[in-house]
Amino acid sequence: MKIKTKQLSYDRVLAIPKPTHKRPNKPNILLTGLIRLLAIPDLLATRFKYTKIRMEEAGPGPYLILMNHSSFIDLKIVSKIFWPMPYNIVCTSDGFIGKNWLMRGIGCIPTQKFVTDISLIMDMLHSIRKLNTSILMYPEASYSFDGCATPLPRRLGMLIKKLDVPVITVITEGAFLRDPLYNGLQLRKTRVSAEVKCLLTREEIAEKPVEEIDALLDEAFTFDHFARQLETKTEIREKFRADGLNRILYRCAHCETEGQMIGKGTTLTCGHCGKTYEMDIYGQLKATEGETEFSHIPDWYNWQRACVRRELTDGTYKLDLDVDIGVMADYKAIYKVGSGRLVHDTNGFTLTGCDGQLAYTQPPTACYGLYADYYWYEIADVICIGNKDRLYYCFPKERDVVAKARMATEELYKMKQAEKKQARKPRT
Repeated sequence: MKIKTKQLSYDRVLAIPKPTHKRPNKPNILLTGLIRLLAIPDLLATRFKYTKIRMEEAGPGPYLILMNHSSFIDLKIVSKIFWPMPYNIVCTSDGFIGKNWLMRGIGCIPTQKFVTDISLIMDMLHSIRKLNTSILMYPEASYSFDGCATPLPRRLGMLIKKLDVPVITVITEGAFLRDPLYNGLQLRKTRVSAEVKCLLTREEIAEKPVEEIDALLDEAFTFDHFARQLETKTEIREKFRADGLNRILYRCAHCETEGQMIGKGTTLTCGHCGKTYEMDIYGQLKATEGETEFSHIPDWYNWQRACVRRELTDGTYKLDLDVDIGVMADYKAIYKVGSGRLVHDTNGFTLTGCDGQLAYTQPPTACYGLYADYYWYEIADVICIGNKDRLYYCFPKERDVVAKARMATEELYKMKQAEKKQARKPRT
């Protein structure tokens, strides 16, 4: 899916008035019916099936539906499972660009990823209490990079208590393997299934503390799609299965050089030391010569995370990137305002550019995660920062830096929160 873009000077973008906030609409049955029909070919191609657990205890609805985020087929899956029940969809605000009327027609609620949005809670309450519709939400907020769950917002249980409706989880299997984000929108042939479960009834929500609800959510959103692929012997035979793997495995496990990995065909190769790994049909890696440091892709990814954490701890972490800059100011287009420089270190993000007109800083405590994506709307890899007033889409001119920026943001936030917690402890 593409997005509308427009060249515009930064000062003219600043003059664009912020869109007026609107309450969500009840989904139009004709539009949602059309989506249901358009979903059929992909669902048939993947032989989609789903199972239900405890759904008889959920009652008639409305519900809060929480789904893991693997690929674009997620929306098609939900249209199959819950049709014809009306539900509003919490989605990223840039999804409204160029199709505002359509997104509102199918009941979408715009929000900014990883930006505090108080109005979102009011919109969700409006949907449930006034429109009598369910809410579909992807609590991870971003697609998985390595096939494992991404961090959930803390104290999500507080929102669940406020909404006071049963919580339904939809956890998919096979959706990630069919279309992993790093693979450049190349679809693989595999089956897709889902488990639909009533995680919490209204009575259980009332009796459980927030901390216990959060723990249940963490357990529900714990998965490893690559491990599951190996366990079930699910074969991915496409010859492009390692294309773009360097986007997530950017650091050589042998020589530890960054930004020189090349994922192409069925192999991952370091352009610096030449070491090559073959990706087999079960998603595992094996060195063509010598030791295989990590056969399991999430293990390699987590090793990189540990390396990033070490750099943050010893103060050596820094990304200093030339970027092209896009700005979201309304729902008409992403405005390309020129080039600049994005710096990320232990002080957070600093973005400068547009001939000195743009200077934006974002502290490490701004959010627990980072809106980062590969081949974003078929433009390029992106790092998005910003606040409730304006979002900045930074397209790095250097390759394979997005995963590191995302991990560093997550780890730096945890470190800062730990420091705050330690500072609050009474001295003895």
